[in-house]
Amino acid sequence: MIKNLIAPVLAAGIALAAMPVATQAQVNGMAVAEAAVAVAGSQPLQNGFQQVGTTYQAQITALEQYQTQRQQLLQQLDTNGDGSLDEAEQAVLENANNPVVQQIAALEQNINTTQTPIQMARLYVVSQVAAQYGAAVQQVISDRQIQILLAPEAIVYAPDAANVTELVSQAINTRVPSVSITPPQGWQPTQATVNLYQQIQQVFAIARAQQEQAAATQAPAATPAGAQAGGR
Repeated sequence: MIKNLIAPVLAAGIALAAMPVATQAQVNGMAVAEAAVAVAGSQPLQNGFQQVGTTYQAQITALEQYQTQRQQLLQQLDTNGDGSLDEAEQAVLENANNPVVQQIAALEQNINTTQTPIQMARLYVVSQVAAQYGAAVQQVISDRQIQILLAPEAIVYAPDAANVTELVSQAINTRVPSVSITPPQGWQPTQATVNLYQQIQQVFAIARAQQEQAAATQAPAATPAGAQAGGR
């Protein structure tokens, strides 16, 4: 699934459109790269996340079930049926004696317990890939003779050819042949790793939304009820 998501991420360019590698280059000594997209688009990150998904498949399935059950219980507290909990409905969550609230609390504990090893494994993958990001950027800077490298949020406009994000991903690939999904005993992620992980999750979410939108656009229109070949 991860590999299927990365293609549209790099093709669409979360901030700037990614050009074919052959045409990617600095423009007048200036270039743009987006760290989260570069790391998300790297092969070791994709392989690592894929391995986490395989190793923790049972836990991920259980986690999805817990989250669905929690959502169903929260819907029971939505007494006016508007799809969200207003102030009065949220106040019910503070009543620890409410049976529904107790069930929600139990599910949240299960969710936290189940998702912790999954997130730690993914965070460890991110930390290993991110450790080589700086060197990968320097490699692209040297190879392309870039004088100034900017993040997308620092610019208003840049031509597509200035985007070297995919080149950074490729440089990471050469520096990180493989990653482990098992953190050492006592390992804890830095805040920078947590922040990057959250950005990568957003990258995947945007790519997934783009895929779903594209699929919906390409889906054939539903045949009107009663319509038959030949106009019957």
